[in-house]
Amino acid sequence: MAAGGFCKLPNGTVVVALNLPYDTAGVRVLVHAQNRARALTRLRNLGFRAIYLRGNAAPPTPDEITAVLHHPDGLIWRTAPADNGVMVNELWHPIRALLRRSAVVQP
Repeated sequence: MAAGGFCKLPNGTVVVALNLPYDTAGVRVLVHAQNRARALTRLRNLGFRAIYLRGNAAPPTPDEITAVLHHPDGLIWRTAPADNGVMVNELWHPIRALLRRSAVVQP
């Protein structure tokens, strides 16, 4: 199960943020969708099958919301913060970059 949260926007849509285990480190994925169920469905359709959002322990920050709203696909990722809370200064990537990277890693 992934840690994460969501934020409902004034226009009725939601931004869902999830910390997912991936390779040696985790990734933080942001999804913009009509509702939480559709956001999780978008991720499941990309191959992240066992994704559930329980609670709102790690909601998206205002900067994360701005980043996902300005991306045309509404689906972005970057390396998740370390356990000690230190954030790596990394730009957001489109989800296609993560999927391409996993196709190269796995034969």
